[in-house]
Amino acid sequence: MESPKIIVNQIFAGIVVFLVALPLSLGIALASGAPLFSGILGGIVGGLVVGLLSGSSVSVSGPSAALAAVVAQSILHLGSFDAFLLAVVFAGFFQFILGLSRSGFIAKFFPSSVVKGLLAATGTLIILKQIPHLFGYDSIAFGDSTFFESDGKNTFSEIVDSYFHIQVGSLAIGIGSLLFLIAWERIKRLKNSSIPAPLLVVVFAVGLSYLLRKMGSPWAINATHLVQVPQITNVEMFMEALKFPDFKQLYKPAIYEVAIMIAASASLETLLNLEATDKIDPEQRLSSPNRELIAQGIGNIILGFIGGIPITSAIVRSSANITAGGRTRLSTIIHGLLLFGCVILLPAWLNEIPLSVLAAILIVVGARLATPQLFIQMWKSGYNQFLPFFITIAAIIFTNLLFGILIGLSIGLLCILHSNLSRPISQVLERHAAGDVLRIELANQVSFLNRPSLMKTLDEVPSNSHLLLDARFTDYIDPDILSLINDYIHSKATIRNVTVSLLGFKEKYAWLKDQIRFIDYSTRELQSKLMPSDVLEIMKEGNRRFYEGRPILRDQQRQVQKTSEGQYPMGVILSCIDSRAPVEMIFDAGLGDFFSVRIAGNVANDKELGSIEYACLVAGAKLILVLCHSSCGAVGAAVDFFQRGITAKEATGCEHLDPLLLEIQKFIDSSSALPKTFSSEAERKNYVDSLAKRNVQGTIRFIREQSPSLRRLENEGKIAIAGAFYDMMTGKVEFYLGNRPNNS
Repeated sequence: MESPKIIVNQIFAGIVVFLVALPLSLGIALASGAPLFSGILGGIVGGLVVGLLSGSSVSVSGPSAALAAVVAQSILHLGSFDAFLLAVVFAGFFQFILGLSRSGFIAKFFPSSVVKGLLAATGTLIILKQIPHLFGYDSIAFGDSTFFESDGKNTFSEIVDSYFHIQVGSLAIGIGSLLFLIAWERIKRLKNSSIPAPLLVVVFAVGLSYLLRKMGSPWAINATHLVQVPQITNVEMFMEALKFPDFKQLYKPAIYEVAIMIAASASLETLLNLEATDKIDPEQRLSSPNRELIAQGIGNIILGFIGGIPITSAIVRSSANITAGGRTRLSTIIHGLLLFGCVILLPAWLNEIPLSVLAAILIVVGARLATPQLFIQMWKSGYNQFLPFFITIAAIIFTNLLFGILIGLSIGLLCILHSNLSRPISQVLERHAAGDVLRIELANQVSFLNRPSLMKTLDEVPSNSHLLLDARFTDYIDPDILSLINDYIHSKATIRNVTVSLLGFKEKYAWLKDQIRFIDYSTRELQSKLMPSDVLEIMKEGNRRFYEGRPILRDQQRQVQKTSEGQYPMGVILSCIDSRAPVEMIFDAGLGDFFSVRIAGNVANDKELGSIEYACLVAGAKLILVLCHSSCGAVGAAVDFFQRGITAKEATGCEHLDPLLLEIQKFIDSSSALPKTFSSEAERKNYVDSLAKRNVQGTIRFIREQSPSLRRLENEGKIAIAGAFYDMMTGKVEFYLGNRPNNS
């Protein structure tokens, strides 16, 4: 249940939309060559019927200026307004079917640049077309929205002519109203008030116009500069004004041709205007395009039966509604009720409203749609966004809304095609132990639009290389793309000696089956060929991929199967048990690449040494790496307990921790300059990290001294022993060869 304050706000907003919609409906009907009353009927049905059925909270429907030319041509083509009404009935039926079949999904494919171009063009046209009315030059119908006129004039010439046909009273009211509206927007207290400024200026304008006429002032505004509503004073006259479709024309194919044209035009405009309205909705709600098509279809069916011109979701009315504070469908419905009631109850009062005050209101609405900030934002977004945006604006202004949208969509599509051509396909050079593999990762949806860029990428694959086409994250591949890949594998790749592996291709792609034709795990043959320096470089490259965030995407299930019968690791890593330092991830390694010996503080005793000897002497590992890390808890505890002169058992209750910490505390000596207390946490951290590195060097000495067999292998160059420090903050590993730093 809405609060009374919200209801009052929606009533005010409905009144403002009504005041804007009334002259627009009349003007559009006039421009369409249809009876003036048919335009009012369009506004009534748009407010009451579509307002009730639509899922949008702020969209307002009514006669469309963009459809005016279509309506005028259709009436001439069919020969009568009654025959045209029959086409409107079927157009509404077609829209209803489009909504039921959920065809509104096409709205999701409208480029945002085109939608924003529609908003900016609408705002620009509103401002340009209302300037003459602001000066009291009303030779053109108020609802007109075309740049070029049938008499050879255009909007700019109209603006120039308005300076020579100023009606002083209209000018005073128009400029005064405009300044009042601008000031209202700038004063925060007034802007946040519940009283709508547009309603105030209309009341003021009507009162001032009436006063000037009663005073006999030369500034008095005559009827040609006021709203002109048909004089229907009772329900009987209202019913007599209704017109009905000519069902005798059912057999004429032209009826259905016109119906399809109206349905397509009205649906396209509705979907674009609906999306544009959602973008300027202060609450950023999303409207259902399918429900909107159903609502519009029902509305147009009714209009065809009672004599109204077709309607669409109207961005001018919708933006006026939002500007006036409309936030629910109530304001839309109220504007429809007012249109229905005013033509019977208040035609005389409505005909007192100066057109210049309505022009001032619309200029403010237009300025909100075509803000300088929007143009700056689109310019900064790049030419792929700015070009469709700018061309949409120009096309709408210099042709009409419907044709301009189609041009904008075409330019947007061309930019998308060009972007797809120039956008690089995701490709990563993976350095496996057995050799380099170029992995091309296909997108989630690979359509024919991606064909040029994929073809270009495949053509640039070097000869005598290995290529992996990765489709693990792809849900759809266009048949053209599948054919392109198949032709490449059996033709160009063969000629260039490019070995192609496939991964992640679905079973339905019959002639493309997953096949990995490279080695991505350590094998007996690979292990035998590697030198200790090769293993060190593999670890360095793996760590570089890790901290740069570009790890190799491995098929771990495949590696499980391939390594199930034997293991041939390249090296063995003695590291800390810290949960934040998993060595397989730090070195971006696969299953079977490295032995891992983990113990708190990465210290070594006979048991750890036995594991390391087995890795090198029996399993053939070529490198021993002792790895410590920053902010090590074991090293930190060794320092803290040493300073306090207590044991680990006394401090923690751990009965078997002391022998381990004593191994670390061996390297705390007088040269370490250990203070009784640290002056800061940073000083403590630096000391702990330096002790961790000395502990690595001590562990390396222990391995060499206590294992003659490993020392022999090292002297023969069959293995190498290195140390490393892992920085928790950056993910980088600093390597040491022997006791000497080696970060090359």
